[in-house]
Amino acid sequence: MLRVQLPEVLAKQGSMVAFQGRMDFDYEGSGGIGKLFKKAMTGEGASLMRVRGEGLLYLADNADDIHLFFLENEGLTVNGRNLLAFQPQLSWDIQRVQGAGVAAGGLFNTTINGTGWVAVTTHGTPVLLDAAQMPTYADGQSAVCWSTSLQVGVNRTVKAGALIGRGSGEAMQLAFNGQGFVLVQASEGAPVVQAS
Repeated sequence: MLRVQLPEVLAKQGSMVAFQGRMDFDYEGSGGIGKLFKKAMTGEGASLMRVRGEGLLYLADNADDIHLFFLENEGLTVNGRNLLAFQPQLSWDIQRVQGAGVAAGGLFNTTINGTGWVAVTTHGTPVLLDAAQMPTYADGQSAVCWSTSLQVGVNRTVKAGALIGRGSGEAMQLAFNGQGFVLVQASEGAPVVQAS
């Protein structure tokens, strides 16, 4: 659970579990027609609410672990479903992950820039990988967030056995290079329940 001392925060819609004090909860629009179009076309971007007032706000999302990052005039790329909250002075946009084209499913994420706090959630305890130490790769659904300073590409590991149905199921990963970190969760996210 995340405790936020207001006057103001942007948070995932429906993430409020309790509050003490006086607060107003408002739907946060996409911030312009460009962001609205990107969100509609990509399915990326958390649905946000703006909370203003005074007091303590408590946020959570499916009892997932919460991790805080303080940005100092820098950027963070976050998977929209893992974005819990951030300070209102930070700017945000929906962008295509560079290097992850159609072959990688046209991956889009939310990019947050500026100076302030960002809270992200993970399904299970994550690992923080330093991409400057050695070549770094992660499953696209397990990579929660990463430094915008990193170069991102796609790594394909297709072998001949995959052509006859004997593949590992891990034929494509995101590849990270440069100075920065990648936060990887311990799963590919909560399972999606199919209607029967």
